[in-house]
Amino acid sequence: MSKKKVLIISYYWPPAGGPGVQRWLKFVKYLPSFDIEPIVYVPENPSYPLIDTNNTSEVDPSITVLKQPINEPYRKAKLVSGKNTDTLSAGIIPDKKKQTFTDKLLLWVRGNFYIPDARVSWVKPSVAYLADYLKQNKDIETVITTGPPHSMHLIGMALKEQLNVQWIADFRDPWTTIGYHKELKLNESSAAKHLELEKEVLNKADQIIVTSKTTKKEFQEKTSKPITVITNGYDITSLGKIPLDEKFTLAHIGSFLSERNPRILWKAISELRKENKAFKEAFQLKLVGKVSSQVLDTIKEFKLEDCVLNLGYVDNVEALRQMRASQVLLLIEIDSEDTKAIIPGKLFEYMASERPILGIGPEESDFFDIVKETNTGKVVLYSEKDKLSDILLEYFELYQKQQLKVYGMGLQYYSRKRLTEKLAKLITN
Repeated sequence: MSKKKVLIISYYWPPAGGPGVQRWLKFVKYLPSFDIEPIVYVPENPSYPLIDTNNTSEVDPSITVLKQPINEPYRKAKLVSGKNTDTLSAGIIPDKKKQTFTDKLLLWVRGNFYIPDARVSWVKPSVAYLADYLKQNKDIETVITTGPPHSMHLIGMALKEQLNVQWIADFRDPWTTIGYHKELKLNESSAAKHLELEKEVLNKADQIIVTSKTTKKEFQEKTSKPITVITNGYDITSLGKIPLDEKFTLAHIGSFLSERNPRILWKAISELRKENKAFKEAFQLKLVGKVSSQVLDTIKEFKLEDCVLNLGYVDNVEALRQMRASQVLLLIEIDSEDTKAIIPGKLFEYMASERPILGIGPEESDFFDIVKETNTGKVVLYSEKDKLSDILLEYFELYQKQQLKVYGMGLQYYSRKRLTEKLAKLITN
């Protein structure tokens, strides 16, 4: 029996680094196991904010990868703003109090001239190229688009209208309710255009995939089309035995945004260091990934800079090593109603690392439920400083006894291969 073919349209692809590339890199890896042949369409000359060359080795050479040039406005913007453009491209909005005139101008231009995003100029040439390709390869019956950037969905929508292929729209993050959307300085007509495009995509796609139950609930109010939750997950990575850090390390892996700056955590750590000499001597805050200047300033404000190990951005393999070596893993989501749906991709790699998680986020966060259901850590609200202090002290006392570990349950449901099986059923049904 010949394999069913599917065309996957994505902006992020190796050598891109960061979490955006991992979801479809792993789906493509495992789809052939379920008799589905993926054909991937990506930009030829993208401007990725993060690079991880290790990801390239995960792409099976037999996979067909189609590439077409893209006109990247961030390259031109970089001539004006330098490094700030990289952070904006990565979804890191400069702190409001420190935004320069150039920062504000770039945000305004990004929000009002590039709808839905800065890759929208790739839509028309991609539609023209892929329509021809699909006409020549009539055995490809399904097209999948993944966003953000949500302009990828506009490509899928146009192909659906022209060729009537089955179209599945995958939302790794929400569209108009994602945290940074409000920071784009949208005028009234631009905000309306975003909502109009979002509604159009949601109602013209045959199937919609989301990564959290809250996003599913939100989208169900905007469309009657079937919506399936397929979370992100973890892959089995053989790294050998990784020794635990000697220090009592609290590690944050990944981009540390200004909006995720948990003052209650810095206050709790500061107080524990003053009250408990053993804690002060053993404690280390390990930061792995890009960290906003506001977070570093706040750490300094609480006089914690002497216990910080800031490793900067590392590739995915090194990030996994750091997870498995850390005593406790810190997971933070912005304290906002809009971020309840956000389940950071690193959560699943945290879970697979078998180190206890300390989660901080808004009430009714979707990721809280997963941490609790899998017994992989403890979670607190931004208002629960005393509870946070108690958890840190509990973890520290277990560390002192060399008994700090977790016993996860049901982790197999979040393996990349298991999740790909769920995707394969959507494609073939």
